[in-house]
Amino acid sequence: MAARAIWKGNLKLGTTKVPVKLYSAVEDRTVRFHVLDDRAKKRVKQHMIDPDSGEEVPKEEIQKGYEIEPGKYVILTQEDLEKVQPPPSRDIEIVEFVPQAKISQQWYERPYYAGPDGDEKEYFALVEALQNKESEGIAHWVMRNKYYAGALRAVDDYLYLFTLRDAKEVILSDDLTKPSGAAPTQKELAMATQLVSMLEGEFDPKEYKDEYRERVTEFIEKKAKGRAPKLRAVKAKRQTAALDNVLAKSIEALRKKEKRAA
Repeated sequence: MAARAIWKGNLKLGTTKVPVKLYSAVEDRTVRFHVLDDRAKKRVKQHMIDPDSGEEVPKEEIQKGYEIEPGKYVILTQEDLEKVQPPPSRDIEIVEFVPQAKISQQWYERPYYAGPDGDEKEYFALVEALQNKESEGIAHWVMRNKYYAGALRAVDDYLYLFTLRDAKEVILSDDLTKPSGAAPTQKELAMATQLVSMLEGEFDPKEYKDEYRERVTEFIEKKAKGRAPKLRAVKAKRQTAALDNVLAKSIEALRKKEKRAA
């Protein structure tokens, strides 16, 4: 099935505009369940209930409030919310270019493909320029009544647009408590280096799956066919406390695995 564009806009670099289409680069595959009545096996509806009287609150009497202190709220109407929405725009404005290494991975939130929409010459010229400079553009845009900041990067000869997290959402390493334990010994460093070397390989995304989702969907499929599937329990792995013992056992296990493979 061909990918479908979810939004159209223009990459704006000064006075130059490059038309693009945005496509989702990820797909949510979370297992979701419906809430059913135990007897009729029909979906039940949720209602807003007054906690004191237990009676249902009519939809027209429901308001949105932001709690500023316990029990005290600022009420916002639909008109209030519409007033604070950013003005609509189709421009993805690139405000500056920075080296790719300057943006830590924790800032990236959701990826989109930014594909060409119409004339492709300027599009692929921008792709090549970003690849040659190893830079990415910091972008601002409005999409579906929401303001976004993002990073534009060239990957595999196409443009990717990543939404960036708000600065208040990112916890920097400077805010973390520094390790207070003893520094690793030379022996532990050498063993850790050896272990890393023995585990070197190529990244294959097909090897990394949501095992929980696969177990749940497999269970559902078998139960739907009238079978009573049994799943083995997932056992937690135990590790020894001493770092050098952990490394030594890991290295020994890898050596045995290499010998069996040979």
